Amino acid sequence: MSKQIYGPAFRLAIISLVLCGLLFPLVITGFAQLLLPYQANGELVTLHGRYVGSYLIAQDFNSTMFFQPRNQTYSASGVDPDISVQDAYSQIPRIQATTGIPSEVLKQIVDGNVERTLWIVGDPYVNVLKLNLILIEKYPSIYSSFQ
Repeated sequence: MSKQIYGPAFRLAIISLVLCGLLFPLVITGFAQLLLPYQANGELVTLHGRYVGSYLIAQDFNSTMFFQPRNQTYSASGVDPDISVQDAYSQIPRIQATTGIPSEVLKQIVDGNVERTLWIVGDPYVNVLKLNLILIEKYPSIYSSFQ
């Protein structure tokens, strides 16, 4: 008697598991790889032929020569790759003091890389990895150990 009662429920559970747990993720992953392969693979960034990070996940920059990611107490996940423009501006004096790069040049780098949460409107922000890669590429003599 219990076989008749639980049989359909068991079959439905197996079918749901296969469809929702295997087939659906594989189809979505396949579409993502076909339509948006760069984004689907994590927007990995290379510098001189080697991977240095992702534009989607915060990197840990320990040196005072670099822009720093958001403090974990201000980030829900701790892996936000972006900081506010004001946060970037507040780091300019430290970077200028460490590297000797003029503050106005650092401000221009920040201003030239402002993005917005809703395309052309919304809260302005900058990607920390992008700013730091610009510093490495623009000032190879200062950042020679990071090449």
